[in-house]
Amino acid sequence: MKVTRFGHTCVVGLCWGDEGKGKIVDLLTEHFDVVVRYNGGANAGHTVRFDGQRFALHLVPAGVLHANVVGVIGPGVALDPLIVLQELGELKQRGIDLGWDSPDKRLRISDRAHVVMPYHKLEDQLSEARLPPDRRIGTTARGIGPCYADKMHRTPAIRVGDLRHLDLLRERLAQILEGKNRIFHGLFGEGLSLDADELAGEYHQHGRRLEEFIGDTTVWLQQAAADGKRLLFEGAHGTLLDIDHGTFPYVSSSSSALGVAPGAGVPARLVRTFVGVAKAYATRVGEGPFPSELKDDIGQRIRDRGNEYGTTTRRPRRCGWFDAVAARYAVMLGGISKVALMHLDTLSGLAEVGICTAYRYAHTDAASNHFSADAYELSRARPVLEMLPGWTEELGEARCLGDLPWNARRFVARLEELLRVRIVIVSVGPDRDQTIFCGTPEAKP
Repeated sequence: MKVTRFGHTCVVGLCWGDEGKGKIVDLLTEHFDVVVRYNGGANAGHTVRFDGQRFALHLVPAGVLHANVVGVIGPGVALDPLIVLQELGELKQRGIDLGWDSPDKRLRISDRAHVVMPYHKLEDQLSEARLPPDRRIGTTARGIGPCYADKMHRTPAIRVGDLRHLDLLRERLAQILEGKNRIFHGLFGEGLSLDADELAGEYHQHGRRLEEFIGDTTVWLQQAAADGKRLLFEGAHGTLLDIDHGTFPYVSSSSSALGVAPGAGVPARLVRTFVGVAKAYATRVGEGPFPSELKDDIGQRIRDRGNEYGTTTRRPRRCGWFDAVAARYAVMLGGISKVALMHLDTLSGLAEVGICTAYRYAHTDAASNHFSADAYELSRARPVLEMLPGWTEELGEARCLGDLPWNARRFVARLEELLRVRIVIVSVGPDRDQTIFCGTPEAKP
């Protein structure tokens, strides 16, 4: 399995996000020409260790750390220009200039992407706060959901291309803020202290600073593919957070693997390889059902060893055993053809390691392999666990499957059997070289 046979590829998470997609994108990027973000917003945080440094990126595609790669932010992204400007500045300070002082632009931003505005973030915060604690979604309050909602409402939406036209922006924001004030007064009992002219001037300046990167990325990507450039699509969140097929309403606000075509502006048949990323255990941030969750010392041990604290928010992640029922559903939904297994090293030192192989739902005592995206039904599901012997050895120095202790190899083989798809990459640490490429030598990217 040579990486040159991958063709255009998409990397997506198989669970509830935070799977380690950033490292896999980084590992694969050197074999691609373009890396594309097509969904989500600044609520996604991809952490990459590159050239001895740690990078945490939220909107700029992680692949741009490679010198000859162009990053694209597609029309399906909810774009916060403040975050993009901040990331561009930080990258430049660390020696990675994507084009501000160079004729070679290595970042392209779709003029059709929708802009996250300050009132979106405030609405996110206030909407969550007014709900009872047991009904809250656990939003990052980055304004992503309200931005996508305005996109669907159409008339109150601002797109990146609008930032270039000050008069248009003033006119649009005056109308939008008038309506938003009525909504905020009615729902939250308070209005917005935002001035349309000031807001228009501020965001027009953001648009001017980003102007050299803004354009029609849809046509650009189509031409890049026609010219033989290889495209790598970087998913922002996990499949189980898909707006249509995840554990609604405890989901994100965009599609996962199924959103590549509309989110990037390419035909669906273009992407032939989907790499699903999963940890050797399960995690979830915020609220929502989590059948295999561990609310004990083992769960805390996994959290601490795996540094399971959000890249964006530093919130502690909920931890549990690997959920093969949920992951197999994600494999089916996303057409996953290869799997990357992350954080195998985190499980070292446990006497036993668990896998959730089935559920027992409240309405029946029979074991079921069916994953229900109905949050209420899933919240009452009990996990059927298969416990395997653990291992004491640290795995950070392993570079092939043969370097792993027998029990670790047995665990990986069992997951592959349950997922019914090949595990081609096993990560045994955060660094690039702490990676096992499974199979023949040709499997190594």
